[in-house]
Amino acid sequence: MTDEPQVKVVDNPDESRFEVSVDGTLAGFAVYENDRGAVIFVHTEVFEEFEGQGLAGQLAKAALGMVREAGRTIIPLCPYIKAYVRKHSPEYDDLLRHPAAEA
Repeated sequence: MTDEPQVKVVDNPDESRFEVSVDGTLAGFAVYENDRGAVIFVHTEVFEEFEGQGLAGQLAKAALGMVREAGRTIIPLCPYIKAYVRKHSPEYDDLLRHPAAEA
């Protein structure tokens, strides 16, 4: 048995957000809108009691992976997602609806 917390990221389309949970407790989310095959990330938040655990990065990585698996593109309006994509360029450049210079 491990003492490591169980981190899980899921898409919750009913709420239009990707959610990150720790041991079954919602810890944060990335809100999105859909636009003609693109996922527009508008806001990312990790709750205060879960800050400093790297959950925002895990959320971003998993959400972008799910978007890629679905064959969609992204428009990162959310400052966190925009910065994450830039930091990890060129890994996510193919997901951008607009060229990386505009992201």
